[in-house]
Amino acid sequence: MPKNRWDAALYQDKHAFVWQSVGDLFNLLSPQPGERILDLGCGTGQLTQALAIAQAEVIGIDAAPTMIEQARQNYPDLKFAVADARDFQAEQPFDAVFSNAVLHWILEPDAVIRCIYDALKPEGRFVAEFGGKGNIRAIAASLYSVLSEIGCNSPEALSPWYFPSIGEYATLLEQQGFDVTYAVLFERPTPLEDGDAGMANWVRMFGSCFLDGLPADTQTQVIQAVEHQLKPTLYREGTWIADYRRLRVVAIKPGNREQGTENSRL
Repeated sequence: MPKNRWDAALYQDKHAFVWQSVGDLFNLLSPQPGERILDLGCGTGQLTQALAIAQAEVIGIDAAPTMIEQARQNYPDLKFAVADARDFQAEQPFDAVFSNAVLHWILEPDAVIRCIYDALKPEGRFVAEFGGKGNIRAIAASLYSVLSEIGCNSPEALSPWYFPSIGEYATLLEQQGFDVTYAVLFERPTPLEDGDAGMANWVRMFGSCFLDGLPADTQTQVIQAVEHQLKPTLYREGTWIADYRRLRVVAIKPGNREQGTENSRL
């Protein structure tokens, strides 16, 4: 699976939009005092903290050690762990699993859904938002085009992203035993931070796998070419706008299946 290098400092400093636009998703989750909630793919911990403020008993997990290290520095009173969303097990089941802007990074959705199902209590809920079908269509097309022009063969094969349709993802959830109670795919144009540097920061943060192995000057040339291609459509009044499309889902675990006991423990 292609890997993206996670720069926790860059993520926290220049990409706060990841956790600042989550209000509606929180309303869907509706965390209640005393609930045991897993923040799946917690990053640097801002949403884990928000769940704790709602008086939930929350644990944040992320596969990137750099993210967990920063989360622990940010919120030393909260519980964080390095864990793979495709291979984890809860020592105690959760009332809810919450995930924001994470699942489009994992190319094995079946494994993730199975782990989430097994981690939930009967009647527990899974509430998530991530990139859906058509997400960053313009940005990805530009990256592929520029990389092809400099001699990279099949740059699409480097993609670390999984952007499913509603039908595709709802089917996967149902095949694992979930009842899907809500699913929507919607446009969410997202302003990037840091003005003129917004797109460059985005590519370096979220598209680093496309730059790995290229000389530093070539990386700069790729980013500048992408900016040139995208500026007529994604740059407005001094701000870059990422062409995001988000898939938001709520799924419930019925009370009639026993939890699995395999996989590594949190």
